[in-house]
Formats: sequence, C-alpha cells, structure tokens
Amino acid sequence: MGSAGAIIDDLVAESTELDALVAPLAADDWARPTPAPGWTVAHQIAHLLWTDRASLVSVTDEAGFGDVLASAAANPTGFVDAAAEELATMPPPELLADWRRTRTLLHDALRTVPDGRKLVWFGPPMSAASMATARLMETWAHGLDVADALGVQREPTARLKSIAHIGVRTRDYAYAVHGETPPGAPFHVELRAPDGDTWTWGPPDAAQRVTGSAADFCALVTQRRPRRELDVVAHGPDAEHWLTIAQAFAGPPGPGR
Repeated sequence: MGSAGAIIDDLVAESTELDALVAPLAADDWARPTPAPGWTVAHQIAHLLWTDRASLVSVTDEAGFGDVLASAAANPTGFVDAAAEELATMPPPELLADWRRTRTLLHDALRTVPDGRKLVWFGPPMSAASMATARLMETWAHGLDVADALGVQREPTARLKSIAHIGVRTRDYAYAVHGETPPGAPFHVELRAPDGDTWTWGPPDAAQRVTGSAADFCALVTQRRPRRELDVVAHGPDAEHWLTIAQAFAGPPGPGR
C-alpha cells in the first residue's frame, strides 16, 4: 500500500471524476436505475455521502462514532440501504453539494491523522491509509454503477492499484464471512496494469496463483461484474474457489451483479 497522502490524492481524483459524471445530469437522470437493485444514481451518491460522513466522524470525533455504531446496530442488515434511501430524497443539487462539502472535509481531515493512529470503524480499527483506500474502492465501485446506468465507459487508471491491493488483502476475510477456513499458504496474484505494467502480490513460487487484468480483478472483488465476463484466471483449486467468494468490501457476502 502506498503512503496515506498519495492514496488520498487518488481518492480526490476518483471523487472528482465521478463528480464530473453526475454534475451535468438533469433531475430525471438522477432517478435512473443502476445495476444495484432498487438504487438510482441518487442512491449511489447518497451512499457515498453517508459513508463519507461516517468516516469524517471517525476521524474528528472518535467518541461520537459510538452513536454511528449504535444506529447501525439498531438495524444491522438494513442501515446502509436505509441511509441511502433517506439521503437520496434530497434534491440533486443539494445532494451533490453536500457530498462535495463532506468529502472535502474528510480528505483534509485524513491528511492530519498522525502515523500510528488507528481510526475506529464498523470492523477493526484502521490507519488513515487504509481508510482512504476503502473510500477509494467504494468511490470507484459505486462510480462504476453510475457509469453503467448512464451508458458511459470509464477508462481504468493507476488508481486501481490500491483497490487491487485491498482485494488481495481481504482474501482471508472473504473466507471468514462465508464461514470457511482460509488456506494456510499465501497466493501469488499477478495483474496487468492499465499502462501495461505488472502488479504482483505474494510469493512468485506459490502453488495457488491468480493472473489477469487489474481492472477486471477490481471489478471481481467489488462484485461489479460476473467472473465469466472477466479476464481473471485462477491457477489451482484454492485460487479457483477464492475467486468465487472474493469481496473487498466489509459486511456479509453480497449477491454480486
């Protein structure tokens, strides 16, 4: 994983790119359905706003984050959808302005987090770099939902490296949320970057390997594309199984798209 500052820079760039996609939309276009069942373009931005708000509280008011956790605990299987549903009712200009304001405050706050501080979250506490990576992953994934709804093809960038990294790092988590025991040995993951470079994780002599396109791997671990459509290849039975359950996001296993 890169430095927190570099990842935050990538998060800013990813957010700005998505902003440019939705800013010119007419009100009717904000109501377009996206591939996420029941979610419109407005729901996607509302979800990013809500999560950025929660992240900002984690950074700036650690004690107050207890209220966020209590609210989630009151509706553990539905609080994400409920929050998106509520915020999506805002008029699009207000929703966009609130997201811009909130994400800017979050990005600035993350830059002030000292090395060694762990930020409270719904799962294990994390560093500023980890939180920025998680926000980058979600912004890219939900941005892909929006782009699909609008029929827009977004070009992959080097920002995918951090998303691929979290996809690799969450291997054992994916097994855990499925009630399975992860393999004891590490895998080797070798991905083709958008610029033709090669990104790798894990020992090169590992028996279980995954190779392919970095963009497609990111789409797989965020469950934005079915594997049959992706250039991601497993070498070995354990690697094959991992690709059927991989998820880079927190929470219970998703149905995928």
